Amino acid sequence: MNTIEQITERIRQSKPLDFGTIFSDAIELFKKTWIQGFLLQIFSAIIMLPLIIAVYIPFIGVMIAQAESGEINSDAFDAVFAGLSVIFFIFLVVGVLVLGTLTMALQAGFYKIMKKLDYDEEIQTSDFFFFVKGKYLGKLFSLMLVAMLISSAIGLVVALLLIPTFFMSLVIYLYIMVPMSLIILFFAFNPELSVGNIIKGCFILGNKKWLLLFGLMIVSSILSQIVGFLLCGVGLMFTTAFVYHPTYLVYKNVIGFEKEKPDNHIVE
Repeated sequence: MNTIEQITERIRQSKPLDFGTIFSDAIELFKKTWIQGFLLQIFSAIIMLPLIIAVYIPFIGVMIAQAESGEINSDAFDAVFAGLSVIFFIFLVVGVLVLGTLTMALQAGFYKIMKKLDYDEEIQTSDFFFFVKGKYLGKLFSLMLVAMLISSAIGLVVALLLIPTFFMSLVIYLYIMVPMSLIILFFAFNPELSVGNIIKGCFILGNKKWLLLFGLMIVSSILSQIVGFLLCGVGLMFTTAFVYHPTYLVYKNVIGFEKEKPDNHIVE
């Protein structure tokens, strides 16, 4: 297992990485993983389906009642909102947190699958559910709460105290977004680290390679969306997972894995 000291030292000693090389390597890796990326979207949708149904059931009931009566009552939806109890909203919040944790576990499993395919190792569909275990789910839940607290704290500072302009607020959010986007990646390859050390590692790497990571995230996200829409929208199910690949390769080339030495031959 990598310790936070080893991770910090590898990040400190890492050489510059080339954007074009990382991006082209991400495309090549995606050719190996696109089926698993599609399965990730399917599994994630299945997990979130109960929550989606729970949210829409009250509104579906109103629509059916209006269709049967043949009358359109604009106040009906207001009545539905008024009738929803605090317990229902608590249920929704808990549902989002629990199902969000399961989705994070699937994404972490996808990173492990990506690594196996990158090194031409055998994979199984069950690898998606490697982290769907009690000892991992608790830590993922904590990581999600910490991420929410950090985002909320930054938002509060921006709104109430220090940041007078929209531009400066945007800069702060973008600065925080890059390290926070590495949380699942760090967890996937360092699940034994504490929550605090995982967050620390994310910010150390995010700060060291911020511009590279930000550029890769933006370009890969735009590209995956464009290609997905060109494939009649259904293609998004296949292309969305592409955004995980560049950050994985940055991690691989900067920190590396337990049994492999980090590959720092790429020059900026």
